[in-house]
Amino acid sequence: MKQTEAAEAGIHRVSDWSGSTGDNWVSNQIRLDAMLEVFGTEALAAAAPAMGERVLDIGCGAGATSFALARKVGPDGQVLGVDISQALLDQARRIAPADISVSFERADAGEAPLPQAAFDLLFSRFGVMFFDDPARAFTHMRRALKPGGRLAFVCWRGAKENDWVRLPMGAIEDLIPIQPPADPEAPGPFSFGDQARIERILGQAGFADVATRPFDHDIPFGRGENRNAALDDAVAMAFAVGPLSRALADRPECLRERAASAVREAFERRPGETSVMIDGAAWIVTARNPAA
Repeated sequence: MKQTEAAEAGIHRVSDWSGSTGDNWVSNQIRLDAMLEVFGTEALAAAAPAMGERVLDIGCGAGATSFALARKVGPDGQVLGVDISQALLDQARRIAPADISVSFERADAGEAPLPQAAFDLLFSRFGVMFFDDPARAFTHMRRALKPGGRLAFVCWRGAKENDWVRLPMGAIEDLIPIQPPADPEAPGPFSFGDQARIERILGQAGFADVATRPFDHDIPFGRGENRNAALDDAVAMAFAVGPLSRALADRPECLRERAASAVREAFERRPGETSVMIDGAAWIVTARNPAA
């Protein structure tokens, strides 16, 4: 097992989202929302929120999807965004448009008290892969759905298919000792990479009509006024958010400089002028709460 595959497990733990990881996401919120926007849009289309519906946005982060959902459900609908990061929720409240109906709450949706049979839709953009016991968490969240209510989320496929991990971590394989193999089902960004596991978890949680389809799209990584500035920003972003930052934590500055050069070289092989365009691979997942 190479560094690329091992490093993704265990990142973004609950304690991290409450601390440094959440803070880093706030600092990089605009760039990260741009990176994830196309995946959220595809998941929203699959969710098909309707006017007047009540929606729970799981792992809402800084609120981009909550705002989009609120516009879909209109003034007669309601959107509740929940996240475990206080920093991200504070940012969501700061940037929330005044003309939409949305509220935010700091909570772990997999175990926090939720109103029973209250929501028409459970939605998430990359927010459901971190539960310690996902079957139990989804069972808990399903109880908050009305009979016949819908679930829709987007989650990453494997690390090898996603350049935001594969490229930087592959670039430093010769610089940092290989880590022991990671448990592919441990909470983390790629814990739902196995389609069969997703379907098994949702089936155990009591959902019906589970459907999982791949969605691939290029991702704008970093931003800049020209190619060189975009490359510099992509390297800085890789160092700030994701497994590279953890792999290089407490490493000597000389090694970090060598790693930065190697990562930049990897990004240089990708196209793009004002952003580095990298490959992204996800699952779009939908399911239904059986009618009573």
